[in-house]
Amino acid sequence: MNRSRPLAEDWSFEHRAEPLLPARRFRRRMTRYVLGAALLVCVSLAAGMLGYRYFESMHWIDAFLNAAMILGGMGPVDTMKTAGGKLFAGLYALYSGVLFLAVAGLVFRLLHRFHVDEGSGRK
Repeated sequence: MNRSRPLAEDWSFEHRAEPLLPARRFRRRMTRYVLGAALLVCVSLAAGMLGYRYFESMHWIDAFLNAAMILGGMGPVDTMKTAGGKLFAGLYALYSGVLFLAVAGLVFRLLHRFHVDEGSGRK
């Protein structure tokens, strides 16, 4: 069956007691989610770079480093010198923490596949 539009169940996750989707649809759904998460991270990194460039007048490479370090949970590299830069860095750090938790939730959903067989023998 060749269809171009995904079914609703391709976007939602099954309960842990329910069987997984067929392998092909499961891979398609996971690919869609991983690409969406990667796009969200790239857009967030670009927004951080633009913010550091605008508020702190950093060079692109320094803006990239600071945005990547905050997005990765490590913290800023450079000290912010302006009030706008400090406010931006704080808000960007809060946003990055929430984004990290959302993407981590997706990764944990991937682990569901490995626990289906484990739980099938229990009552």
